[in-house]
Amino acid sequence: MRILIAPDKFKGSLSAREVAENIALGLRDVLRDANIAIVPMADGGEGTAEVICDALGGSWLKCKAHDPLGREIDARYVWIADRKLAVLEMSEAAGMWRLSRDERDPLRTDTFGVGEMILDAAQYGAREMIIGLGGSATNDGGFGMARALGFRFDYEHEHEKKVTCLFHLVKIAKPKELTLPKIIAAVDVRNPLLGENGATRVFGPQKGAADDKIDNLERALAKLADVVSKEFGVDYRDEPGAGAAGGLGFGLMSFCGARIRQGFDVVAEAVRLESKMKDVDLVITGEGSLDRQTLEGKTPAGVAQLARKLGKRVFAIVGRATKDREDERKGKHKARSGITARARTGIGEGAVAAF
Repeated sequence: MRILIAPDKFKGSLSAREVAENIALGLRDVLRDANIAIVPMADGGEGTAEVICDALGGSWLKCKAHDPLGREIDARYVWIADRKLAVLEMSEAAGMWRLSRDERDPLRTDTFGVGEMILDAAQYGAREMIIGLGGSATNDGGFGMARALGFRFDYEHEHEKKVTCLFHLVKIAKPKELTLPKIIAAVDVRNPLLGENGATRVFGPQKGAADDKIDNLERALAKLADVVSKEFGVDYRDEPGAGAAGGLGFGLMSFCGARIRQGFDVVAEAVRLESKMKDVDLVITGEGSLDRQTLEGKTPAGVAQLARKLGKRVFAIVGRATKDREDERKGKHKARSGITARARTGIGEGAVAAF
């Protein structure tokens, strides 16, 4: 039997490679004659750069940047020399992991450090960039990133450079000498910038936005979108993925000419997943939590869709399988409708889900 193992990370526990290796170890105990291949995967979230680095034989570069609260840090990104390709993760500079729980506040955090990373990679000679948009602690629509790149923001009155200063934004000026390579923004969500399904209302609370601050954050992003439309003649607020990473998807399209793509597709192409899947009998994927958000472009859904296209049977080994996030909050580890919880993994409590 030929088996392909292509999981995402179990966030906070194991990397995608570690998950794949543990699954392979368990399978070899009972299927000693199986031909098992592993292909660690990602979908634009945290771990994307590592997966592409391993697949394409890249190296890691370091640069100085600032974290979401403006503290100087050492950030890193992947360099693929033969393609002059830089692979960045916005979370490296502006991720939730950079903050303690008490520091989470999207009215104060910004993406300035992401802009610094982009500049460093451009100056290093990148002809193309992939930027993974996952794990953000920010909700600034790329405002901080744009300032780091040299965009000038003018206001009705002088204000501290926080997200709320966007209420008074009147003009944005492009830098005169900014040259950026082709940028692909790899996303694992399809949310627009604004509205009930937008960046603020869906993801703001988990980043520390209190209920009474949500409207202010929404107003700030709406004003940013209005001024961008007026000054640049483009309006990406309703594009799927514009709301990724607190609106950084919108910012990358508006200020950097980036193209939004599903992160799974970007990674699958880099690791040549389809060609590796063609000749196997069985596919196994997985992630930490299988829920409704999985269907929005997460790795298990992408692997299952590709396996179905090739006529392959596919299973998902997950930490838990739930109907939705409400079930998770209530501690109800139910299998999603149409998916059967079948086993425990050697990694911890989990389920095997058959697609």
